[in-house]
Amino acid sequence: SIAILLYLARKFKTPDHWYPSDLQKRARVDEYLSWQHANIRGKGSKFFITKVLLPLLTGQPLPPEKLEGVTEELNVVLKQFEEKFLQDKPFIAGSEVSLADLVALVELMQPVGAGYNLFEDRPKLAEWRRRVEEAVGKQLFQEAHEGILNIKNL
Repeated sequence: SIAILLYLARKFKTPDHWYPSDLQKRARVDEYLSWQHANIRGKGSKFFITKVLLPLLTGQPLPPEKLEGVTEELNVVLKQFEEKFLQDKPFIAGSEVSLADLVALVELMQPVGAGYNLFEDRPKLAEWRRRVEEAVGKQLFQEAHEGILNIKNL
């Protein structure tokens, strides 16, 4: 999916902030997109699978200690994300939203859909989410995440 996003950004000459032509900003986007596979995506998906899919598929309740372990793994990468990528900037690549922010927030919505409000005790992360949603458009963001946010209805 990252390869397709980059292809689309180049082919359709999207606004520069999505995939910046400035090499330093682009390097920040590329750095995050390379890091996120094993970290935000890996731990967020693991949380979602453990909390939602496994109990749904097996019909068995989830052992609390299993969820505690995957929650802790997710918390570690969330801390790394805040410290290494967000730092004190509004967005990952600086002052404007980019594909890195979009990919990051989309991945974080899986644990949110599974019932983990990972933004609750993280004001920096919550403010970043608000900025990304505003940049995309709140209604579009909600429409795009309607399915994952209602997954508990299964």
